[in-house]
Amino acid sequence: MRSKRVVILGSTGSVGINALNVIRRFPERFKVVGLTAYDNFRLLEKQIKQFSPTHAAANTNGIRHLKRHGAARKTKIWHVERDLDRLVALKEVDIVVIAMRGSAALLPFLSAVRAGKTVAPANKEALVIAGNILLREADKHKARIIPIDSEQSAIFQCLEGRDRRELKRVLLTASGGALINIPKSRFHKLTVKQILNHPRWKMGRKITVDSATLMNKGFEVIEAMVLFQLTVGQIEVVVHPEAIIHSMAEFKDGSVMAQLSVTDMRLPIQYALTYPQRWDTGLKALDLVDMKKLTFFRPDWKRFPALPLAVEVGRKGGTLPSVLNAADEEAVEAFLKERLKFTDIYDVVAGVVRKHRNIKQPALQDIYEADRWARELARRFMRGKSR
Repeated sequence: MRSKRVVILGSTGSVGINALNVIRRFPERFKVVGLTAYDNFRLLEKQIKQFSPTHAAANTNGIRHLKRHGAARKTKIWHVERDLDRLVALKEVDIVVIAMRGSAALLPFLSAVRAGKTVAPANKEALVIAGNILLREADKHKARIIPIDSEQSAIFQCLEGRDRRELKRVLLTASGGALINIPKSRFHKLTVKQILNHPRWKMGRKITVDSATLMNKGFEVIEAMVLFQLTVGQIEVVVHPEAIIHSMAEFKDGSVMAQLSVTDMRLPIQYALTYPQRWDTGLKALDLVDMKKLTFFRPDWKRFPALPLAVEVGRKGGTLPSVLNAADEEAVEAFLKERLKFTDIYDVVAGVVRKHRNIKQPALQDIYEADRWARELARRFMRGKSR
């Protein structure tokens, strides 16, 4: 059996590191063809030495560092801001893991599906802002999209082999984030350190903030709409603090299919890499007796208004998802740099969304222009809210 040849965009982040952990267990079944990072080039250098990819990409400082330390002798070095679309389309690539964050993933994602690759996205922004275009191109070029996000992977697994006409709805689970037990009256005083203390997952800083506001769950609603061709009315978000059931699908006869597993990102990553096969993960098995209880409750939309905002944006579609994502990226970045209060994140994003004139059937250029417009307006809004 020929090794599957893998490129990982964002190999130094938590998803990228876990993807390499999976690959490390099966050296005879996977070949790392490409690794990329933005500015964590020292870790990238270590990964290059361990996995010997034929290609790697970093920013300008990273390229200088890698060449200075000999990484370019056997590895071709690309520029992470200019060359990812060409890297993922190389003939020797089978699977592209998109572990980089933000809307910058859109162009390489689009290039990968146009090249007919299997794309395993942990990045949700590209699907949120241009999902219909990506799926249309994937269908045209016979590319496959297998999601890595635990919730989308769970839905994918629950629906695999099922007649979609029999589906009634999906139940998208949420752990509740860092603020699940904190009263809203304290939200305005929360620090960056407190927000980044997620009770279940170790994730990147931006996604952890989005988890706290539940904006991340709103993005996942939009992502699920695109990936599984659902309406907003077919998706219900339920808070499940134990994070054992990763999502569920309810069918018209009342049957509910659920995907359960221990809380570990390596499971959905490995499934995307090995699909349609299931291999031993080496992880601890789920002990149903030890679980004791599984609890569920509906999210409080008044405490977390970012969720209904994202749902409404998903309902309207068009260029609004691009605006939502761009404004959120700008506001969260300002919060992480302590230039904006936590509670101001929603105010900025909602303000930008309300000002936008939506284009219902956008071309790619319309999406990029909406992104640019939203960032500019969000920065103007934030200058008036600066601490």
